[in-house]
Amino acid sequence: QVQLVESGGGLVQPGGSLRLSCLISGLNFRIYAMAWYRQTSDYSRERVAYISTDGSTIYGDSVRGRFTISRDNAENTVYLQMNSLKAEDTAVYVCKAVATTRVASDHWGQGIQVTVSS
Repeated sequence: QVQLVESGGGLVQPGGSLRLSCLISGLNFRIYAMAWYRQTSDYSRERVAYISTDGSTIYGDSVRGRFTISRDNAENTVYLQMNSLKAEDTAVYVCKAVATTRVASDHWGQGIQVTVSS
């Protein structure tokens, strides 16, 4: 059974930092690219960061320079370091395992709340 479990969310003041983790089990982590998305209260979903199997990264315009995505293949974990947080970063953050082969499927986590507020 494939599981993606996010952790590290919570309440933080503007300008603060948080590090999200997503622990993956039940699949061959090394052959999946990984991504973090966020979903706001109006149900819009935005991809904020992506990391390929070889470690190449892509960021959304709204977070570039503030967020960093990384992966630890030995620990089957992907991270999202979020710095200089703003109120508009408030959202449910969801990790996604992105299939890179035709025989595999994408998988989503349940999501974790991040609230940026004073």
